[in-house]
Amino acid sequence: MHITVMDWQRTLLYRDGKLDRVLEPGRHRYDQKRCTLVTVDMRPRQTQVNGQELLTRDGLSVRVSLLADWAVTDPVAFTTNAQYPETVLYAAVQEAARDRVAAHTLDELIADRSLLTAGAEVAAAVAALGIQVSGVRARDLMLPGELRRAALETVLAKERGRADLERARAEAAALRSLANTARLLEENPTLLRLRTLQVASTPGTQVVLDPRERS
Repeated sequence: MHITVMDWQRTLLYRDGKLDRVLEPGRHRYDQKRCTLVTVDMRPRQTQVNGQELLTRDGLSVRVSLLADWAVTDPVAFTTNAQYPETVLYAAVQEAARDRVAAHTLDELIADRSLLTAGAEVAAAVAALGIQVSGVRARDLMLPGELRRAALETVLAKERGRADLERARAEAAALRSLANTARLLEENPTLLRLRTLQVASTPGTQVVLDPRERS
């Protein structure tokens, strides 16, 4: 009997229940009656851990989703050292995330999601399974409804405060401009007359003279 092992695969050949050898990519002949084959995919993979409810150092609950990038480097260890190696990896990501979240406050986690990066811890936990972990990163950091509403109200309050401050600054600048103009006209009455003549020269403008100015 023949088997073709693809370039991204490794196949374990068991003869009479014992591991005989690992078949590399290519075409191989084997005894179907005495041999059993177990094929392992060596391509990079991802494991997603969704919606973990975890407590921060300051006792607040957050929901965290993580993504682990990994690949099999030892097909024999991957096949023989655990019944479900991917389940072990999943649990390792969960535990590492729990430890990272518990070590930081909510404000710290929101400000820097890289604090949830836990590739080293997970890699150490699954090294005996023939798995190489290249990274574990946070995909989502979600707050409970109450905290989301509080955060939104805080942002809105800050924006309203900025708008009120800008409005007050604009009004103060306008008042200063009016005060400067009034002082300038008071000190130089001729400027007022010149401005009146300038406005009067505009077509369609009606000028009302104060009788007191004739005396």
